[in-house]
Amino acid sequence: MKHRIAFAMIMGIITTGIISFTLISINIGFVSNFLVIWLKSWSMAYIAVIPVILLVGPIVQKLVNSMFKEAVTRQYDS
Repeated sequence: MKHRIAFAMIMGIITTGIISFTLISINIGFVSNFLVIWLKSWSMAYIAVIPVILLVGPIVQKLVNSMFKEAVTRQYDS
């Protein structure tokens, strides 16, 4: 469980940072208070994404595992 929480936190920091920076720079440009706007957006996105990663992550992992398990099975059945 500690591994899953650490993964969610690190992945959340990286993804929300990159996406919020990119979208804000595209939508409003590098205005004088860009850093304040970006940090506020980044923190809000980070708070929202951590529960999503923790709840949806295991479901996506199972889906991906089943997709690749079927692909490997089909490869050996041929």
